[in-house]
Amino acid sequence: MDLAKVQELVFEVVAGLVADWDLDAEIGPTTRLVADLEFESIDIIQMVVAFEERLRKRNLGFEKLLMIDGRYVDDLSLGQIAAFLHQRLTVAA
Repeated sequence: MDLAKVQELVFEVVAGLVADWDLDAEIGPTTRLVADLEFESIDIIQMVVAFEERLRKRNLGFEKLLMIDGRYVDDLSLGQIAAFLHQRLTVAA
């Protein structure tokens, strides 16, 4: 799957998760989960599960994206998530 398709998938999944949240945030590569979409930890877990279900792949290694040196990252952009998924799917192919 090329990066553009992965990015489209990320935008679609995240838009579905926040559809009922009444946010005034645009979904794009620079959109941040916490700062722009007000994600909480449970929302991040739901997002990871949604990606695993849509891609029909488990254990995509999200801990490598979400944690650095044993600490959770403060925020991620949708572009970072798409690049991570693209890399993981390319390696797994």
